[in-house]
Amino acid sequence: MPSLKADFDELIRRIETGREFAHASFEPIFYLIFHPRELLEVKRLIPAWTSKLSNTGWQVETFSIAEHIADILRKAPLRKVWLEADRKDPLAWGRTNTSLANALTAQGRLQSRLEERLSALEGKSSTIMLVTDLEALHPYMRIGAIEAQLQGKFHVPTVFLYPGTRTGKTRLRFLGFYPEDGNYRSVHVGG
Repeated sequence: MPSLKADFDELIRRIETGREFAHASFEPIFYLIFHPRELLEVKRLIPAWTSKLSNTGWQVETFSIAEHIADILRKAPLRKVWLEADRKDPLAWGRTNTSLANALTAQGRLQSRLEERLSALEGKSSTIMLVTDLEALHPYMRIGAIEAQLQGKFHVPTVFLYPGTRTGKTRLRFLGFYPEDGNYRSVHVGG
């Protein structure tokens, strides 16, 4: 089994050489796939990976899914209602998760934040974006739903640090237990 270091090095080689231009709609979307049990190790390696990228001439931007989810939920108009409902029935996880998922997906709140960041990076040829903390999407949604809605918006190499497993060349299982999903238009490394 390849190491995270070897997978990251392979990812960088692929980014630098570009993807085969077999598809007219090529977008520089890459997934570094790692087993969920390696999540803490990946978090420890992010600063080293960022430094390595910077040392080779990349301007590294980071988009933390967890930070944006926390901010969206903290500022949600229904926050007080949720807190009151939680006090009344703290074990109603199904209803709670549905409400929180709706807050993230309504008007594409999370998606629009990523889209705004990508738009701001357009034309910056030496920039790379690392999208971290994808595990924070559980149990609300999967990143493939956001990626699909952003088709045509990826103008800089964008690397999703994906905790999950591969079940084929393009099929992934988010966190290793979600049903496999093949709706990705990206280059997959690792897993």
